[in-house]
Amino acid sequence: MQNEAKITSKGIKRVLKNYNPASSFAEYIWNGFDAKATKIEINYDSNELGRINFIQVKDNGTGIDLENLAYKFDNFYDSEKSIQIQSPKHSSILHGKNGVGRLTFYTFANGAKWTTSYENQGIKGGTIAISAENLKVYQKKILNTDVNFTGTTVYFTNLLISKDVFEIDLKNYIKKEFCWFLELNKEYSILINGTPLDYSELVADRDFFNLENNNSIFKIKYVQWNESLNKEHSKFYFQDSNGKEIYKDFTTLNKKGDYYYHSIYIESDFFSHFDFTTNEESNQKSLFSKAKSSVEYKYLITKLNEYLKNKRKPYLRAYAERLVMDYELDGIIPTYNNSWEQIRSKELKDTIIGLYEVQPKIFSNLNLEQKKIFVQFIDLLLDSNERDNIFKIIESVTQLEPEEREDLSKILHKTSLNRVINTIKLIEDRYKTYYQLKELVFNEELGAKEIPHLQDLIENHYWLFGEEYHLVTAAEPKFEEALKRYIYKTTGEIKDTKIDHIDKNREMDIFACRQHKKDAKIENIVLELKHPKIQLGEKEYSQVMKYLSVISSRQEFNAPNMSWKFYLIGNKFNTSQFIERQIRTNKTHGEESLIYNEDGRIKIYVKTWSEIFTEFELRHNFLDERLKLEREKLYELSKDADEIVEKSKNNTAISKEEVIIP
Repeated sequence: MQNEAKITSKGIKRVLKNYNPASSFAEYIWNGFDAKATKIEINYDSNELGRINFIQVKDNGTGIDLENLAYKFDNFYDSEKSIQIQSPKHSSILHGKNGVGRLTFYTFANGAKWTTSYENQGIKGGTIAISAENLKVYQKKILNTDVNFTGTTVYFTNLLISKDVFEIDLKNYIKKEFCWFLELNKEYSILINGTPLDYSELVADRDFFNLENNNSIFKIKYVQWNESLNKEHSKFYFQDSNGKEIYKDFTTLNKKGDYYYHSIYIESDFFSHFDFTTNEESNQKSLFSKAKSSVEYKYLITKLNEYLKNKRKPYLRAYAERLVMDYELDGIIPTYNNSWEQIRSKELKDTIIGLYEVQPKIFSNLNLEQKKIFVQFIDLLLDSNERDNIFKIIESVTQLEPEEREDLSKILHKTSLNRVINTIKLIEDRYKTYYQLKELVFNEELGAKEIPHLQDLIENHYWLFGEEYHLVTAAEPKFEEALKRYIYKTTGEIKDTKIDHIDKNREMDIFACRQHKKDAKIENIVLELKHPKIQLGEKEYSQVMKYLSVISSRQEFNAPNMSWKFYLIGNKFNTSQFIERQIRTNKTHGEESLIYNEDGRIKIYVKTWSEIFTEFELRHNFLDERLKLEREKLYELSKDADEIVEKSKNNTAISKEEVIIP
């Protein structure tokens, strides 16, 4: 017998436009469970080319009553408004609606045939056939059957999807569609070619425990999911002592924007006579029913909310730390180079992590530019000590609970305190380094040597000559290696370079550079360190000029945006007056200690160790006065120069490590 639904085939497809092959196929599984099936068997066959010959979905449900079929088909969704795919809000049964499941097959197959047996004054059977070419027409046949059980088998032919699509896309979708449902109904099963559906990779955590109040025992099962489930949000599932679902509702942590997906299953005889629909304050609740206003229910929900928050905390922390790493890689968090700004950077990162832990939703759905603006704004407020305004900004986006406000207040106070502590520690360690270097230079009894002591300490603390520099080479590397590292540091490229110069094998004591991203300038410094017993004169000056000569011979060292400062450092000048004459000659440039100037781009300075220490005192005097450091406690006696150098390597003031080419 041929029948037609009261809507065109084109109209049917318009109604079902939100369905894709995966969501369409899932409807046939739901149809089985809606028909009270406990077992769904999916069978398919494919050829060697990966083409699927057929797919079969078989259930042991109540079947389709063919004698009432016209009521379902003929009244198919009179409106042509598209159906929104969603999960029932408070009940997991009767998932299907509007009878749409029987027609969605057109997204993955050209034909569908149902073979069904049902109870209607005895077991009866028959078939239904529909073609994707004309969805409004269905062929129905009522047949004699000798089976003594009910159920339905849907047979799909002329498949539009490949074996790979089925085994990857559709299977993954089915797992995310039914994992929570199979956890809810442990006696239910889905088999694919005889193998039970395995969704274990979706389970991040699982826990079992009991709660008890007023002699009511609640058996709890907690499942955390690795991914968002298709349409099912994070919910509580309330079941009676037989495991039958009575009601389901959203958890308090549902849709918080934090990717924390979970399900809580609660089984108790307490819910056998429970009225979930009655308002807590209502006086109209059933005489024999318990309601949400009961002491036991309030206790249960309070304990479960506490449990979820405790479970969520380490997850949020780990995710927040990954978020900060991603923000750094994407350039959202500003780059800080010197030690002072690195403390500021840590405070910003800690604040972002703390904000995420309190209210992750504020980080959701931001594009790259919005992320940058938000982070820069937080950084500005932290730096200006207007951190209390962070509350106003966040509450303009989302409402904070009292507990969340308290947590955020603690975080802001903690980050502020940590920043102060870290800054004080950094200043203290810089003063320790200052005293250690003075000992090496002026205490002759220590027997400090130039390379293993003076140079080793400066190599780890070249901040003495300026912030934000990055060490390129120290001592051993020749100029060719220095150039290779320099190119890598400034451009990111790895190049083997050859230098044709008589002095190419000379070794600079310290070579460091820093880059200014705003104006794309690159500043370079070269330090030539001399033992306090060596007096500085023309010979030492010539040594620095040879470094300059090699550097000037290579265009990679001489781009228009590059500048060079060479420092010749010793205890005093020799009696030749050579250094003094060079200083007088360059006095017109208005810079102390300048002995060579080439177009303002290349400069050589000569400084005594005493001048280096004086400059340190001047730079740190303001901080010293503000923090009132007990400096005499920072001075530590050491038995020899080796011990001093080792101590200098173990403090927070240490500079960035030497550039390393991977």
